[in-house]
Amino acid sequence: MSETLFGHYYPIVIDCETSGINPDQHALLEVACVILAPVDKKLQIIARETFHVLPFEGAQFDPDSMKIHQIDPHYPLRFAESEKDVLIKLNAMIAPYIKGHYRRALLVGHNAWFDLAFLNKAYERQSVKSPFHRFTCMDTATLSAFFLRETVLAKALYRCRIAYDPKEAHSALYDAEKTAELLALLWNNYQNKLTQLKA
Repeated sequence: MSETLFGHYYPIVIDCETSGINPDQHALLEVACVILAPVDKKLQIIARETFHVLPFEGAQFDPDSMKIHQIDPHYPLRFAESEKDVLIKLNAMIAPYIKGHYRRALLVGHNAWFDLAFLNKAYERQSVKSPFHRFTCMDTATLSAFFLRETVLAKALYRCRIAYDPKEAHSALYDAEKTAELLALLWNNYQNKLTQLKA
């Protein structure tokens, strides 16, 4: 991917499922990471991973949030890991794509500010260095509003004719994959238009 596209920052798609909306009080429960890269001059998904997170000690659980994703944070077959271990593994997944050409990762998400706020707090809480730019992110909700006149992920995907199963929604990996597909489609179409303008 050209450095000039996103400056010196490599886009990493992230989706978090949490126990509420306050990063100071509520826990990360799932973190999904999807890596995009140019393949034959088109942005495509090349890697993906889900991390299941054990709530930090003292975390609060908002009933409305828990009802949406229906994650049982203490279910043993989640095979969840400590927040610190998850952050270290997430960093290891991202590191090869940043090394050499990029200063940091640029978090991409649908309402990306939410995911970035939770990750920033988790990195701070665990004293782990974050690979992400601390405040700049790329929000596909904003991009969808600009290009598609939609802000809801499902509606934006429908406008783009990208398949979407509402039964799979609020799985971190599914939402991250669909966010990545949406970004890839918007970026690829934009590149095609640039090529036509230069022709």
